[in-house]
Amino acid sequence: MHLSTLSNFAGPLQTPMVMAGDQDVSNGVVSAESVMAGANGWLVVHRTDAEMKPGPVVGYAPLRAGENADVAAILQEEVKSVEMLMLMVHAEEGGMKTGVFEYTLGAKEDGPIRIDEKLVMQDITAN
Repeated sequence: MHLSTLSNFAGPLQTPMVMAGDQDVSNGVVSAESVMAGANGWLVVHRTDAEMKPGPVVGYAPLRAGENADVAAILQEEVKSVEMLMLMVHAEEGGMKTGVFEYTLGAKEDGPIRIDEKLVMQDITAN
């Protein structure tokens, strides 16, 4: 297959997005069914609440540019049933090291991406 055939098969670039639903996290993992990323980056799991503001990071997983299916992030802290989580796409830029997640809440390193000034994310509730 020629490279041009592969690029035609991939179709037009798609808008970054996260598709995930409420799920059981008792196994210590949060999964997104599908994540579209414009560039290599991270799926980051933030704690959140009814105010829907991103809170502390409790897990993350690498993303490659394009469509990523069944992305699993291992939780680094316990998440209890009924807690709300925000799965968000972050960039792989601005940090000191490529391939190392360097973001801390409010930092610019490996920070969240925005489309039309909106974060690319999906809220879920742990079951």
